[in-house]
Amino acid sequence: MTPQLKRGLLMSLPLLVIAAMVGLFASTINRDTTLLPSVMLNKPVPEFVLPAIASDQTNQPGFSSADLLGQVSIVNVFASWCIPCRDEHRFFVDLAKNSDVKIYGLNQKDAPENALQFLSELGNPYDAVGADTRGRVSIDWGVYGVPETFVVNAQGIITYKQIGPLNEDTYINGLLPAIEAAKAN
Repeated sequence: MTPQLKRGLLMSLPLLVIAAMVGLFASTINRDTTLLPSVMLNKPVPEFVLPAIASDQTNQPGFSSADLLGQVSIVNVFASWCIPCRDEHRFFVDLAKNSDVKIYGLNQKDAPENALQFLSELGNPYDAVGADTRGRVSIDWGVYGVPETFVVNAQGIITYKQIGPLNEDTYINGLLPAIEAAKAN
């Protein structure tokens, strides 16, 4: 191989790497991120105890894994700094008004005053809110990021996981049927 050919191949190597990266990114553009697998589906909720949001003026309690036994419940992982959490919050307010299902908020890595302002401003649909200030409980639940929503059956088994924010379609065709299916078991 001539030195000129070696130099030409060496100079084209960065272009080949860039072309491969562009091809990889282009192939994932339309991928549905809600289809990420969850190792927690059909498994018991992890053991945890979360305190209430610090300085909670509402006297609303935190919650633990024991609270998720005996009835179908929803666990919504949210944070005040999460814009999609604000967008989906109306669905939990609606669910609290129109359903007997217990709704728990898992407040992830949030300043207490910001979490309280979020709930004061948008309404508080939660039966209890636990403060996961270090994010450890979220990791145990297999949370990829906020928001995420889980349906837990009366036996404490996670039966449904919504990755990302709820919208009209995922609320009506995903979460509500998942609640009914959990009640039937």
